[in-house]
Amino acid sequence: MTGVVGRARPRKIVSGGQTGADRAALDWAIERGLPHGGWCPRGRRAEDGAIAPCYGLAETPTSAYEQRTEWNVRDSDGTVILTLSDTLSGGSKTTAEFARRHARPCLHLSRALDAHEAAERLRRFVEEHRIDVLNVAGPRASSEPHVAQFVRAVLDRAFGPVDAARLVPFRNSPG
Repeated sequence: MTGVVGRARPRKIVSGGQTGADRAALDWAIERGLPHGGWCPRGRRAEDGAIAPCYGLAETPTSAYEQRTEWNVRDSDGTVILTLSDTLSGGSKTTAEFARRHARPCLHLSRALDAHEAAERLRRFVEEHRIDVLNVAGPRASSEPHVAQFVRAVLDRAFGPVDAARLVPFRNSPG
């Protein structure tokens, strides 16, 4: 028997590098050896200063957050927006509007769901839309200080640790 063992998972995580949800998703990918990337504003602008070079992000031509947001939506197969609040506001709301404009699948998960239910919805979303490149978005740390923990919990439950054994055929024939 050959094939990939395990659940569907994105091949790459992209995000804009802002504090909070964006950075949590990038850190999660880096820690698991998953490819990561995305667009960030010119000057690697974020609310805490310049985004560190360890994040493999490309700079947009402008320093506008909106351009980075739109390009990450446009260049991914789908977007998940993770928030603590039940309603979208600010950049998270703009992200959803760009997803509609670019006809890209978009899923909003809030902490109104427990991490298990949110993870199950995210897994189904990735599988149903065949998402290889997942854009992860959400509020910055100054707006929702604990959003990073929610993002990490959902990603952990949805996709778990990257296990190299899952990436090879189930069993090789002897000899």
